[in-house]
Amino acid sequence: MEMVTVDSLVASEFEVTLGDAPLKGVFRIQGLVTYAVDAQGNREKPPFTLSKMVQQNPHEPINVWLRETLASRSGGERPRRDLQIKAVDDGVVTRIWHVRGAYILSVGYSDFDESSFEMVAETFTFGYDDIEDEFTLLK
Repeated sequence: MEMVTVDSLVASEFEVTLGDAPLKGVFRIQGLVTYAVDAQGNREKPPFTLSKMVQQNPHEPINVWLRETLASRSGGERPRRDLQIKAVDDGVVTRIWHVRGAYILSVGYSDFDESSFEMVAETFTFGYDDIEDEFTLLK
């Protein structure tokens, strides 16, 4: 009897980079849709969310981007960055989703609760210009 191997990804094995820098403390990514079209065949680009620990260092790339976004809220172009979401299997990057021209639509925070010992999380909602799938094992 021949064995069949089922290849899959574990949801907890991923990395995110912002530009060329690793984005530290990411808890989860939700709502990532890399391809969708409406009834007329027009490409849809639904926003997605990224939740991460709040980091105090104002020079962390995500905090620099957030400060620039907050400074632009009274008008002007939204600051944009490129993100890479990398699926990892046993230390090997198996797929990369390149998020091009990402911009921050909103940022919210988990509850502040004196009775809790959980870290405060911030949740970013991102819009973007495009997402490109890269199947790294084809190389």
